[in-house]
Amino acid sequence: MKLHYMPAACSLSPHIVLNELGIDVTLVKMDHKQHTTESGDDYYRLNALGYVPLLELDDGTTLREGPVIVQYLADRKPELGLAPVNGSMERYRLQEWLNFLTSEIHKGFIPLLYAVLAGKYVDTARPKLEKRFGWIDEQLADRPYLMGDTFTVADAYLFALTGWGQASWLKSYYKADIHFDGLQHLKAWYERVRERPSVQKALAAEGLQ
Repeated sequence: MKLHYMPAACSLSPHIVLNELGIDVTLVKMDHKQHTTESGDDYYRLNALGYVPLLELDDGTTLREGPVIVQYLADRKPELGLAPVNGSMERYRLQEWLNFLTSEIHKGFIPLLYAVLAGKYVDTARPKLEKRFGWIDEQLADRPYLMGDTFTVADAYLFALTGWGQASWLKSYYKADIHFDGLQHLKAWYERVRERPSVQKALAAEGLQ
């Protein structure tokens, strides 16, 4: 199994999940400017859309969307509880979170990551994104993780996204500027997740510590 990734990108999410599951994986770093792998292969031949993450299975099958990848991985070891059982209301709640993170947080960051191209739209996008994070902060007021008492793949995804505005090394990497000063529940959650061995291992492997 291979995980194609870029340091500090949303591919950090499946990287964390793989560590949580204890699944051996070959990490393949992608150059986002040249769209080539470390061995010089044309990344577009693997993923015509050109972005990460991309999970390549041993039989050559590939999965390219982060929320799909992390659910696929979690279902390989359902006993670890990184995703509720398929067909349950809790599983739909997880998918609700993953869709929200994809559409409202992940995409909400795009104007900030490409601020020069976005121009004045950044002034509209930033407060909207901060409002969404404020809502997440409220949800974490009475629970340690997004789904309750248990760490799930949704927490791994949110950690990768929150890092774009939260951690100093990612602010310099992406030039994102989101204010979390008043979001105490979110900040406590972030530090709680960051201390997990699976997260520490992923950050070290991607050179983000």
